[in-house]
Formats: sequence, C-alpha cells, structure tokens
Amino acid sequence: MIHIELANEKHVEGIISVCRAGYRDVSKEILSDDLIEEKCEEYYNEERISKEVTQFSHSWGGYFVALEDDIVIGAGGGGMTTDQTGWLYVLYLNPTRRNEGIGTKILEAVTEQQKQLGAIEQYVTVQKGNMKGIPFYEARDFVFKEEIHSNIEQEPGAIVLKFRRDLV
Repeated sequence: MIHIELANEKHVEGIISVCRAGYRDVSKEILSDDLIEEKCEEYYNEERISKEVTQFSHSWGGYFVALEDDIVIGAGGGGMTTDQTGWLYVLYLNPTRRNEGIGTKILEAVTEQQKQLGAIEQYVTVQKGNMKGIPFYEARDFVFKEEIHSNIEQEPGAIVLKFRRDLV
C-alpha cells in the first residue's frame, strides 16, 4: 500500500536516491552526462536534503514522499512565491514506478498544502524535451506559458518550459 506523507530525517537517503534516479531518467536524452551528475550532486546531496526536510518556510513547504513498506518511491515539494502563487519545485519517482498514479498523489499533496496557504495558481518548470514530465503536467491542466533559457554555459538542452494552472 502506497501512502504519502511529509518527509523527515529518516527519508533523506530515499529522497536522494529517487530524485537522482528520476533526474537521470528524464535528463539522459536532453543534457550531457557530466551536467546531469553535476546537477544531481548540487541538488540531491545529504546536506541539502537534510536541511530541506527539517526547515520549512512560506517559500518551501518541505518534501512529500510516497512510501511503500517504508521505502521512498517518489518525492516532491514546492512552496509559495506570493500569497496566491504556488510552485512545484521538484517531483520525481523511482523510474520503474511510473504510470501507477504515484506522481499524481504527490502533486495532490503539494497542491493541497499550497491551497491551504492561499494559492489560487500553481507553476512548474520542466526541461524542454522531457517527454515524461510535459505530458504528465499537461494532463493535470497545466498550460505552457514560456520558454526560459538557462545560464549554464549555454549547454544544449539547458532550457526549461514554464507551465501554469488555476487552483480554484
């Protein structure tokens, strides 16, 4: 049985593992291997994730994890950028667990948290070419708004697409 809960210190290793695996999976045909590993180390390391599961704020609501038998199989989180605007910053699954509704459950948990804080709209960015993430968000009423180019030495594929949806 899969359940969703707000993460704590005991979930740090699982979050790191699932986020790195998920990031590698969706990025492998978009970014260079070196850049993928650099980003995995930058975003999904023990120091950062430990902090992110213990220190919440208006702009970061913490990680929600999908657990099966106490094993992290998915993780996601977001925060508020204004009093009425929520952002989904991260959402990854164990790549072998796609298409089971797990991502939807995590998104719903983050969305409910943001709605309770007053969000009436929600944003997410997705790597251009991420044909796993883009259809997922579009199926959940996110609408493409703009293309954003990264400052990462103009690495081919370092472009994200910004999506928005109404929460009311």
